[in-house]
Amino acid sequence: MQQIRNLVTDDFSAVNELIINKLHSNVGLVENIGHHLISAGGKRLRPLLVLLAAPACHYQGKDHISLAVVIEFLHTATLLHDDVVDVSNLRRGLPTANAKWGNAPSVLVGDFIYSRAFQLMVAQGNIHIMRLLSDTTNRIAEGEVLQLIKAGDAETSEEQYLDVIKNKTAVLFAAATQGAAILAEAGKATEDALYHYGLHLGIAFQLIDDLLDYTGDPSKTGKNIGDDLSEGKPTLPLIYTIKHGTAEQAELIRQAITNKDAEKLPQVIDAVTKSGALKYTHEQAQQHSNTAIQSLESLDDSTFKTALIKLSRLAVDRSS
Repeated sequence: MQQIRNLVTDDFSAVNELIINKLHSNVGLVENIGHHLISAGGKRLRPLLVLLAAPACHYQGKDHISLAVVIEFLHTATLLHDDVVDVSNLRRGLPTANAKWGNAPSVLVGDFIYSRAFQLMVAQGNIHIMRLLSDTTNRIAEGEVLQLIKAGDAETSEEQYLDVIKNKTAVLFAAATQGAAILAEAGKATEDALYHYGLHLGIAFQLIDDLLDYTGDPSKTGKNIGDDLSEGKPTLPLIYTIKHGTAEQAELIRQAITNKDAEKLPQVIDAVTKSGALKYTHEQAQQHSNTAIQSLESLDDSTFKTALIKLSRLAVDRSS
């Protein structure tokens, strides 16, 4: 990952500088919460996608810097809102903003960061980008609501689960890469190729995130094991176990989802492992990663295209 970041070191520094600049507010609490979340680090994968995809499309300008910040701000705002909805208390190894300051400030600062993202979009003045990102933001909201509806629903199908993660997670990845192609005026075929790259990369990334909820090390993932289970989220490892596990395993998972209860987490981990659910989830992530890579075939060869390919592989082969 560091080798990939090294390709865009100067651009990444410019993104970080603009993030700090645009988090400025005359209201101290806004800055405190914004800086708390941004300074916690994270992968910054979504802005990285912009910084790699733009030169992969031979873009020569500077607007990809502000686009990367817009993408990061949209992601950051959703994290603030998600943590309130999920009553989460740990993210990136640190207390969540809602755990530290309360729900109301977290929601309102999330709104501030959303609006700051749209201010940046307007300043850029690219109507195509504005349309893409406004549509994307709307889809993310729909995905979050759909996930909320499905919480505690043990009858959720694999297809319904994929609908949730496409809208909740993958569409912002897709907007990052397609947005870079729009800036580069690369043409519809390249826009579509990069959209599909980002979409399938985002699906693969979320599948591995859901797998790590049962196999990850909290010191590496930055969040508690079993969080999804305690929120009643029917993720793919659980859905697969209900369908393909033993009757006893299926009933264990159904009860855990319905009751939003992680009390029997060790038994659940044993069930998703022995049923083959973790293996299946990883295989599905690998398939989406491969599809993402195939989407890049029409791009000219470059170090940036190679980095996008490597990034897709790293999204699957990770422990955090």
